[in-house]
Amino acid sequence: MVPRITPLHQPYEPATEDMLRKWMPPDSGIEPLRLFRTLAVHGSLMARMRPLGAGIIGHGLLEPRVRELMILRTCARCGAEYEWGVHATFFGEQVGLTRDELTATVLGGPDDPIWSEREGALIRLADELRDTAGAGDATYALLERHFTAAEILELVVAAGWYHTISFVVNAARVEIEPWASRFPQGVATFPS
Repeated sequence: MVPRITPLHQPYEPATEDMLRKWMPPDSGIEPLRLFRTLAVHGSLMARMRPLGAGIIGHGLLEPRVRELMILRTCARCGAEYEWGVHATFFGEQVGLTRDELTATVLGGPDDPIWSEREGALIRLADELRDTAGAGDATYALLERHFTAAEILELVVAAGWYHTISFVVNAARVEIEPWASRFPQGVATFPS
């Protein structure tokens, strides 16, 4: 699949290089992600997006495992293999997700026995946000048993952010990073 928007390549303009450095983890030792280099095509938009993205990843109320489950499920439901793969590879093991749990973010449902009741509630929320742009009363009541109002808001905003990222990677056809995980075999990605 050929990218629709070609990511920027070195040499970068100084302002672009500075922005790409801010988006990448310090001392990561890898080239800036193709997604980031694609966003850099519109530098001012990229700069406005960074505070929310960085806030979700590094400054939220949610414990990292919960945050990553919401991100992975949202990306899986959006068919965004690129972003799912980056998060599965970069954060999966780091936050304690097993290979079976990563697979369940794509193939399982909220009632999958691999999830605790709390995790199933956030999987259900991710699914309902994707399917209805909202949360039903039963799902919200279940969420309230496990999360504070502030945490629920953060889950919803994280899902919204990763819908946006999924739209970008799917519409621009960002190429999957060579080191990133792939969806479990047999899973359809966004149609070309």
